Parts: sequence; structure tokens; C-alpha cells
Amino acid sequence: MAFNKIWYTVALGLLLPFSYAHTDFFTSIGHMTDLINTEKDLVVSLKDYIKAEESKLEQIKKWAEKLDQLTDTATKDPEGFLGHPVNAFKLMKRLNTEWGELESLVLKDMSDGFISNMTIQRQFFPNDEDQTGAAKALLRLQDTYNLDTDTLSRGNLPGVKHKSFLTAEDCFELGKIAYTEADYYHTELWMEQALKQLDEGEVSSADKVYILDYLSYAVYQQGDLGKAMMLTKRLLELDPEHQRANGNMKYFEYIMAKEKEANKSSTDSEDQMEKETEVKKKDYLPERRKYEMLCRGEGLKMTPRRQKRLFCRYYDGNRNPRYILGPVKQEDEWDKPRIVRFLDIISDEEIETVKELAKPRLRRATISNPITGALETAHYRISKSAWLSGYESPVVSRINTRIQDLTGLDVSTAEELQVANYGVGGQYEPHFDFGRVSPVFCLHLFLLHKHCVSLFQVANYGVGGQYEPHFDFARKDEPDAFKELGTGNRIATWLFYMSDVSAGGATVFPEVGASVWPKKGTAVFWYNLFPSGEGDYSTRHAACPVLVGNKWVSNKWLHERGQEFRRPCALSELE
Repeated sequence: MAFNKIWYTVALGLLLPFSYAHTDFFTSIGHMTDLINTEKDLVVSLKDYIKAEESKLEQIKKWAEKLDQLTDTATKDPEGFLGHPVNAFKLMKRLNTEWGELESLVLKDMSDGFISNMTIQRQFFPNDEDQTGAAKALLRLQDTYNLDTDTLSRGNLPGVKHKSFLTAEDCFELGKIAYTEADYYHTELWMEQALKQLDEGEVSSADKVYILDYLSYAVYQQGDLGKAMMLTKRLLELDPEHQRANGNMKYFEYIMAKEKEANKSSTDSEDQMEKETEVKKKDYLPERRKYEMLCRGEGLKMTPRRQKRLFCRYYDGNRNPRYILGPVKQEDEWDKPRIVRFLDIISDEEIETVKELAKPRLRRATISNPITGALETAHYRISKSAWLSGYESPVVSRINTRIQDLTGLDVSTAEELQVANYGVGGQYEPHFDFGRVSPVFCLHLFLLHKHCVSLFQVANYGVGGQYEPHFDFARKDEPDAFKELGTGNRIATWLFYMSDVSAGGATVFPEVGASVWPKKGTAVFWYNLFPSGEGDYSTRHAACPVLVGNKWVSNKWLHERGQEFRRPCALSELE
């Protein structure tokens, strides 16, 4: 029975990973859930091993207790004990046979089943890139949401269901990863947190000497020589023979002496230059600051006068036969650009179907190298995505028809439904989604019309998942990104929210200060292009990192071709 159980575990380990083998786990919460089942399987295997070892030790213990009593009696009167012929026979038998059996039992390896399972599963474990990616995600969340290290370490986040905390060793690991990236700012924060937790009495394998070594250097790299010297002195109190610390101390003292000799006026001038440089650095990424403020809900609020122009209504798709008797609920989210939200527009059953179709196909986002043309991993986009076409499932086909009915736009030239799953701290840095197109497709090109369809995208945002500011349409002053499709630029974006999010995960528009918060079963819609075919630059948007929870979205990008009479050209470029 035990033999069969071991082989069942091994067989299970063989079957599951090949079915769900994926790379870049940290880029998709959807795929990370498979690791939970993997770890559970390993725990079961480990407990079986422990039971086998305990059974083995119990047998050895009983043997030892029995012989302990016997030898105590025998050693008190060896001759009298062996005078009994049965005792003499049993002594010969024990030493010749039974002790050999005991030796075999002691040497018996009970770990074969566990080690076999570990060997099989290990090849599908996350790697160093996953661990580094997850660590960077925590740092990104810390910056975006202005979280101090103590709050993050203690797991005091809004909306958490399963509270967790970071040990001093975890904090030390985060600091080391930041250090390898030459990110001395975060190195200092997390090494100080590790040191604080150790000073408070936390029992840990983390060594204060190693922490102080990293911390003092990180502080020095940021220009705080006095603090670097203080930390180095503390290190030397713990380990007076530390070679690097002694060398650093001499170097710090030398630098300090040189600074004291420097002319005070030149020092003041340098300080002023540093301040000016710092101001320039702060002004260098104004969009990034606006984006992070919007993610935190700190953006500019719409004036009451503009708010009065926003309404909610029952919408029938401009008298579409399918919605005349059963109109949908629609509400205005923003006026310029006009962003509308459709409520209860996709059912839970449809959401689950789309997710199940997409999950096996989720792959790491890639981009085409503009020089070589080769596909490369998009490091500014931490996510996995899949594409679903209408012919594969009646659910996807029904969703496509719904989008066409409610927007009034032809979906036969739209891209397929894209399903995206953002991972830990998933992001998509500021970019334009619109292709750089030269010709204007606002013409009545019926003879050239092509039914080139792109897929329906579904996205799943994980812990810290985000999609940074970008456009969903193509700019006309750059190479045509959609030339091969032959369907023109991305005229509009339809975005389904397929999950609720406990904290974070908003869709923000930094150019105008709009924030749209995810709500399961709803969808938002906006035009990327003016009727003239020119891009509306105010639609630059981003998906904020998911602080707590899991975010699934799906996108439908509609193109210009086929909309010639559905959305005619205007006389002005900006109309």
C-alpha cells in the first residue's frame, strides 16, 4: 500500500507540471495559483515522509527499550544469566541476526518518495528571475502607494483577507535584491527595517554584521558620509576584525578630512548645485507623479460645474432591436475625453468561461525589436495575455456582438478579445497603444475592405498588478503598427472589468486627471481617435498596480476600417 502511495504521488507530480508548466510566474497571478497546488502536494508528500520516519524511529525505540532492560539484568550476573541455555541461544541469535536487521532498518532511506516528488516538481519551480520580479513588485507598490517599510513588513494593507508579514530575513533579502540593482535608496530602507526587527528581539538567521555591511555602503552611495561612518563603527563593534569595514572606515575618515579642508564657499556652491539638480530630477517625470497620485486617489477633482454634466441613463444602443425592451445601465465617468461605463454588462458565468479559455494560453507579453524585428520580453509590461476569437466559443461571439450593438461600431475589423493577467506588481509603463499610421482611413473604402479580426483580450491583475499610462490608438506621425492588419488605427477601446479589487488597480488618465475604478461585471468605453482620424492625446492612460487582490480585465480594440458611415469624418481635425 505504501509503495502504491509513493508511486501515485510521483505519477501525480509527473502529470500536473506538464499540464501547467509555465515560466515567468511572477507576471501572472493566474499562473501563480498553480504553485499553491504544487506546494500543497509537496506538503502532503513531506508529511508522508515524516510518518515513515516516525514509524521507523518508533520501531528502533521499542528495540532499544527492550534491550536496555535485558542488558541491565544480564550485566548484574553474567554467568548466572547465561547459565540458562535459552538466554545463551538468544544472545547468539541477537548478535548474529537481529542486530544486523536493526542496522538495515537504521540505514533504510525513507525519503525516496519525497525526494522523487521534489525532483520532478523542482524543474517547474519559480526561478531567480521570479523571486527578483516579485521583490521589485513590492518595491514598486511601496513607491506608488507611499507605503513605509514598517507598514509593508507588518502586512498592514487595506482590504487584506490573509494577513502576512515579512521577517527580518525577508527584509534583508529585499535589501539585497535592491542592492544588486544599484538601487541604494531601497537598499537603505529595507536593511534598516531588517536591523530594526532584529534590535526588537526577533529571532532570525539574518546576521547584523552582513546587514550593517550592506547598509553602510548604501548610505555612503547616497552621499551621507556621517551616517555611513556611524554604521561602520557599529559593525566594527560587533566584528572588530571585519576586513572590508576597517578599510571603509579608513577611507571614510580620509574623505571626511578632505571635506573639512575644502573651502566653505565652494561647499555652499556645490550644495546649491545639488539642490538645483535635485529640483531638476523631481521635475523630470511629472507624468509619473501625476500617475501615482491618481493611483492613490489624490488626483485633481472635477469641478461641480463639470460634474453636473455627467449623467446615468438606460441606454438602448441608439434604438438597437436587442436593447429597446431591455436597455442597459450606462453612466458617464468623464467628459473630455468622454468615458462611459456600462453596468452589469457581462455575467459571472461569461467571465468564468472567458478566464477558463484564456488561462492555458496566457503568455508573457513580448514586443518587436524595432531594429532586428525579433520578439523580445517587454520588461516595461509585467503581464501575460491570451487572445480569443469569436469562432472558438459562443460566449466570446456573444460578447463581440454585444460590443457592436452598444457602440454602433463594426467589430469584424476589430482585434480579437485580449485576456490579460497581470502578476505581482504587474505594470505597463507609459506608452501609446495606437499604431503610428501615415494614411488617414476616414474614407469610404468598401472595395478595399478586409475582414481582418483581432482577438478579444482578457486580463488578470495580480498583487500589485498595473498597466501604466498609454494610448490604445496609433499615432499618425510614426511607422504604421497596424499596417499588416489593413484595418486602420485603433478608433476605440472597450475594457471589461472581470473582477473586483480590494485596493488599487484603477485605470487612470494622467493627462486629464481621471480615475476609473474596477468593478466586476462592468465595462468602460472611449474613443481613441477624433472623427477626423487624428489621435486624441488626452486618452493616454494606465492601469495602476493592484495593491491587494486580483484583477482580471479583457480588452476589445476596434479599428477604423468599416466605420466609414458608422462614424463619419468631421470637417475639423479635432472634432
